[in-house]
Amino acid sequence: MYKVTPNPPEPETDPKKLQEATDRALDLYLKPKQTKPEDERPGQLFTVVDGIDTESLLANLSETLASADAMVNDLAFDLEGSRRHVALGIQQLIELGGLLANRALDKVTTQP
Repeated sequence: MYKVTPNPPEPETDPKKLQEATDRALDLYLKPKQTKPEDERPGQLFTVVDGIDTESLLANLSETLASADAMVNDLAFDLEGSRRHVALGIQQLIELGGLLANRALDKVTTQP
């Protein structure tokens, strides 16, 4: 059985519309939308989560300084001469920072 069908319509060949459609298709795959806000620094590897209370921040600072103090103290005893003095100077600065952090932590009221 032969069925009569109309000729399909001629495709639109408007170059401007064709170029716009091509650009949209390529941009979809080659330029995906960023999921992060633009205001973040692109080279930043670590960040502190918003909403953390001051007591937790100071406690983590104190622990980080204590760890750095232990590492530099261990390193200083493997060095000699002026390099040892530099390492001990760094260790003293870390210790002073730890004392300041601990004093600030003592003054912070405990969050419920």
